[in-house]
Amino acid sequence: MSLLALLDYASVAVFALTGALVASRAQLDIVGFAFVASLTAVGGGTLRDVLLDRNPIFWVAEPSFIAVAVGAAVLTFFTAHLFESRLRVLTWLDAFALAVAVPAGVGVAMSLDQHWAIVLLMGVATGCLGGLMRDVVCNEVPLVLKQGELYVTAAFAGAAMAVAAAAYLPEGLTLLVCAATTFTLRAGSLIFGWQLPVYKSRPPRA
Repeated sequence: MSLLALLDYASVAVFALTGALVASRAQLDIVGFAFVASLTAVGGGTLRDVLLDRNPIFWVAEPSFIAVAVGAAVLTFFTAHLFESRLRVLTWLDAFALAVAVPAGVGVAMSLDQHWAIVLLMGVATGCLGGLMRDVVCNEVPLVLKQGELYVTAAFAGAAMAVAAAAYLPEGLTLLVCAATTFTLRAGSLIFGWQLPVYKSRPPRA
């Protein structure tokens, strides 16, 4: 199995767990768990493949990706009650999923010899859009848009580091740098409160 396939499988599995945890917070039935988990798991990668005209889309070419997502949903359906704070578990699983999905998107774009700007965008899209779909469908405040937190910024920085490292490092190390940068920034935001300045409106001057 190739490195890119391994990254896609890992991304699907962990994002599916986050989708199922959100479904548990919404108190959905097992079919709802499977739907939300699958949407979260393949949403970002699907958009990536559509935009890159990658045919067939990764989970159409290999339906076992959907089986992995549904398996994660079923597992979570029967075990979610064991977690004292599902939101905390969700947040950290999502951070790990982001750190896997961004290099997956970057790697696919690089394998297709895309321009560096497209590599950046595909890394961000693969990492962020599945979770965004999950939260919108379940009527949650999207983690992507939490005030001041580093999420899209972490994905962008990870992809940018991969683009820079690609000139000097082999593929495996390049994607490892991408994952490490993404996770470090996201984890730092969660633990230490790292954030970007947020806009605060001011009364208009007379």
